[in-house]
Amino acid sequence: MAFEDIAVIGGGAWGTALALTCARAGRKVTLWEHDVANAESLNKKRTSLFLPGVRVDDDIVIAADLADAARAQAILLVVPAQAVRGASQALSPLLAAATPVIVCAKGIERGTKKFMTEIIAECAPNAVPAILSGPSFAADVARGMPTAVTLAAPDGNLAAALAQAIGSTGFRPYHSTDVRGVEIGGAAKNVLAIAAGVVAGRGLGASAAAALTTRGFAELARFGKAYGAKAETMMGLSGLGDLLLTCSSPQSRNFSFGVALGRGRKPSEIHGDLAEGVFTAPVLLDMARDRGVEMPIAAAVAALLEERMSVDTAIESLLTRPLKAEE
Repeated sequence: MAFEDIAVIGGGAWGTALALTCARAGRKVTLWEHDVANAESLNKKRTSLFLPGVRVDDDIVIAADLADAARAQAILLVVPAQAVRGASQALSPLLAAATPVIVCAKGIERGTKKFMTEIIAECAPNAVPAILSGPSFAADVARGMPTAVTLAAPDGNLAAALAQAIGSTGFRPYHSTDVRGVEIGGAAKNVLAIAAGVVAGRGLGASAAAALTTRGFAELARFGKAYGAKAETMMGLSGLGDLLLTCSSPQSRNFSFGVALGRGRKPSEIHGDLAEGVFTAPVLLDMARDRGVEMPIAAAVAALLEERMSVDTAIESLLTRPLKAEE
């Protein structure tokens, strides 16, 4: 099926960027935003309050009613991970049967320990869940800068059709059937990016940053294997690629949150509403324990966030671990 009519649910920075790239791909695009002030800005000023300086194309329809957006042939659900359940419940009665809903959030739900596509399947039975993830910053995508990501759905033909629908010269989605692997890469890297930010904030140097990112990837790969992800997915854009990006740039909210921690600020003092790793860290650690996966970096991040450990103690705990073979 050729998906010519696409809706984006969520007019924040990432949602606006994806709406723009779908328009560049020649699709009919409808954008719906729940925040009244931002919806008004999108409609009247043609700009998102969360992505200043970027103009929204005139041919992108700003929907006043969620039902108008839900009529699209495919939906990009671009809300924070912890809001996916509520958004799915609101969409569910409005969707036609077998409508693809592509989640564009990176996280694991608190309490339930469910991945994003599992929430869609539970809350919106009419939907066909898919996931979009990979190394991408909204500002880059909005401006048409070259970006490659991964789009995964259980059916390979559907994944390919959806990737074709939203792909353009500057935005290249690779398709996959490893839904779980793509979800794991996006969720786990946020937690590890906080640790990388701590290293930067503490001024521990480039060598320490490289070591942290490399050992963090080993944790991500172990976790992925335990939960059924393919090794090639962990090595790909949504795994290693996204990890490298978010562990090295202040554009990453998770990295920036970690920098603030490393500079001595307490978690409660840092505005971390949009740092998904803050919510994911304790859930990721619980799930790792459930499968007997060793994740010392993620454990240190969780302890820092719960203020059970100081930054210096967390660093010492990692540096004084018993010497072992690399694996």
